[in-house]
Amino acid sequence: MPGNGGSARISASPAVRAVVKPPPAHYLHELPAQDEERLECLFQRLDLDGNGRIDVHDLSRALRDAGVHTQYAQKFLARSDRTKSGDISLAEFIHYVREHEKNLRLQFSDLDKNKDGKIDLEELIRAFKELGIEMTQEEATKLLQRMDQDGSLNISFNEWRDFLLYAPSTTLLDIIEYWHHTTNMYVLKKRRFLQHDSTLSACQVREEFLQRYHELLQRYMDIGEDIGVPEEFTKGEMVSGMWWRHLVSGGIAGAVSRTCTAPLDRIKVYLQVHGTRHCNIMSCFRYMLREGGISSLWRGNGINVLKIGPETALKFMAYEQVKRAIKADNEACELRLYERFCAGSMAGGISQSAIYPLEVLKTRLALRKTGEFDGMVDAAKKIYRQGGLKSFYRGYIPNLIGILPYAGIDLAVYETLKNTYLCTHDKKEQPAFWILLLCGTASSTAGQVCSYPLALVRTRLQAEITPDRSPNTMIGVFKDILNREGIRGLYRGLTPNFLKVAPAVSISYVVYEHFRQALGVNMT
Repeated sequence: MPGNGGSARISASPAVRAVVKPPPAHYLHELPAQDEERLECLFQRLDLDGNGRIDVHDLSRALRDAGVHTQYAQKFLARSDRTKSGDISLAEFIHYVREHEKNLRLQFSDLDKNKDGKIDLEELIRAFKELGIEMTQEEATKLLQRMDQDGSLNISFNEWRDFLLYAPSTTLLDIIEYWHHTTNMYVLKKRRFLQHDSTLSACQVREEFLQRYHELLQRYMDIGEDIGVPEEFTKGEMVSGMWWRHLVSGGIAGAVSRTCTAPLDRIKVYLQVHGTRHCNIMSCFRYMLREGGISSLWRGNGINVLKIGPETALKFMAYEQVKRAIKADNEACELRLYERFCAGSMAGGISQSAIYPLEVLKTRLALRKTGEFDGMVDAAKKIYRQGGLKSFYRGYIPNLIGILPYAGIDLAVYETLKNTYLCTHDKKEQPAFWILLLCGTASSTAGQVCSYPLALVRTRLQAEITPDRSPNTMIGVFKDILNREGIRGLYRGLTPNFLKVAPAVSISYVVYEHFRQALGVNMT
């Protein structure tokens, strides 16, 4: 019939199809125009390839650009993909986000005790306390600043909603975990886009990254004791067990990176002790292969890896005890920068003194010839019979003295380079990230070059290989090297030491991040 045929033709149009077909989930309840526009714009930003659907690749790239860890992409997709198609449409996206925001509104209202539409410091601290987690005002302020967009030190619902969009759960404990462990890069990038307090945020993130970068440089450049301030954890992290996950991740990363670069480390030690003008990296490498085969390149690595555990644990425990001693009865006060540095140095000295015999053992095992020792225990017994307990502390003084020039030169060069840049540019302009990275690398390299002679003397004393008539002391070894080899002799093994830094730092970063995620750090 014409009427029916007309209806059929009309039903082919998009408008009538929308009436015949069940409405998409997000239109079952009418959305305010402002919310619909906001969510559609957000969907378009996430839909990077513009095909009208968001898949895990779109979501991962968008989250990475927003400073959110990409581990949340798969979780977000799994919760919002109602049809299990592997991607989500606009309808699915809006439906999920609306339900998610409703739950976030409930939690926000629960935290907002005075019902003024904002969450302040006092309410935040109270929320943590109700969960059994004590939090200082400084810790709460730092946490609040990660979400606060306008610098008011209050959180509005819009700030709360936008920050927790990708949180995998809306329970209060999970929200706080996500909030606490969301990457600091979120703060940096969000501040840049919002143009609020960008200087403060950038400085905070850069300093945190450079501190981690410097720690790795100090660890893999041969300067003896690790002078970095140990990683600090909040009371919440101590209660939740995040602290040991961080330490285990760091220990595994150190073990893998040391094992991967062990051949270069053994070549460095060999050149420090036996190096001459005619002995270079390649000739040393060939000698080791002839003398003991490929496996000989890893001599001394076992003890080098084993000492990571006790050294890290001792330094962490010593640092906590020294901090308590400095604070005395005032547990609520925060340590100043120089107090943290002193506490870190003292903790490093304590841990280094305790595990220094393992350093000596590592050097002797790295230098051993085939059949000289039947393992670590046999080596320790023979060293003890040869020179007693003091043999395990040979080279300890130059090891500690070497810290002073390294730390001072490292800091002085870094500040000089940074200030030189600031003097030639607008003071309001923050140095580019790569410039700060370059300054950190240059300062560590300068400190290494100046302190390396002490490291070389330390290694020769540990090896107990000195010329017959030269004094078996730090000064005596110095004089003998200068007389026999000149200034150049004080830098034997420097090249392989530099060569191992880049791969060691890179491997450590990658492995640390992998195991940190595997152990549940930064996950809710």
